[in-house]
Amino acid sequence: MSCCETLTLYPQPAGTGGPLRIVFAEGPGRYVPGGFPMGSGDVGYVRGGSLNLHEPGAVRALLDAALARGWLPEERRAVSLDGWPLLEAAAARTEDTGPAGP
Repeated sequence: MSCCETLTLYPQPAGTGGPLRIVFAEGPGRYVPGGFPMGSGDVGYVRGGSLNLHEPGAVRALLDAALARGWLPEERRAVSLDGWPLLEAAAARTEDTGPAGP
């Protein structure tokens, strides 16, 4: 059985759209939380970008990347996206803005 980490975002105010699920499945060259030594919420490439999904700036950067790829918050159904194509752009954005984010 493989591990995955899912970040679920809900449009606000409540009822204005369906949830967005950004899914990070483990695979070669990538990591997701699975116990020591990984921290809770850590996802990334072994040799590349990484994010902590508990950091607001990281969540905002993933949301912006999903919007740039065409996700529409007003869509009524739940949408699941593979998080890996979003990670590099989001990680670059968090590096540019620093730990606090915008």
